[in-house]
Amino acid sequence: MSQTRIDPRITRTRNLIMDAFVQLSMKKEFKDITIKDITDEATVNRATFYSHFTDKYQLLDAVLTEDLMTKIFNDINLHDELSEESIIKIFLSITTFQSDLSTQCKRSYDAFMSSIEAKLKAQLEELFCKHLIKNQPQEDPETLRIASVMLSWGIYGASVDWQHNSKLTAEQYIQKALPPILNGMKLIK
Repeated sequence: MSQTRIDPRITRTRNLIMDAFVQLSMKKEFKDITIKDITDEATVNRATFYSHFTDKYQLLDAVLTEDLMTKIFNDINLHDELSEESIIKIFLSITTFQSDLSTQCKRSYDAFMSSIEAKLKAQLEELFCKHLIKNQPQEDPETLRIASVMLSWGIYGASVDWQHNSKLTAEQYIQKALPPILNGMKLIK
């Protein structure tokens, strides 16, 4: 069965709109960005914008999922095994992403954070659950799911705490946080 190809012009226009939004996010707060701003920056008309996105919130979600968070999702999914080393790398990947985003999109960063938090925690939970089930097949699946929720929220929460409250480097912070994480997660080998 053959796949239907998406017209490259549609992809190019969608990317123009998304890039325009990212550029505007670097200059203005999210709440101040209008559809007119986006269409002017992207050099498309309103009808074209609305043929791709229902509103700026859907555009924000698409930019986060398809553009900004792609690298972090790729970094997170590189880990075949749940270990001390993979937890360190995941934490460092999250902190690097958060630092880069807060620097690039200072004015809109706060508006992005709730969407980013939900997406990151869901991605981490899925990754951790997959690894825990693979490594502990005899354990109750619900226990493993709960453990993956706790671990994902803990690592994400630690990254936020590092960003807002710590004077340590991300590497120093995770080294201090690792013993409680690993002691609390007896399922990790």
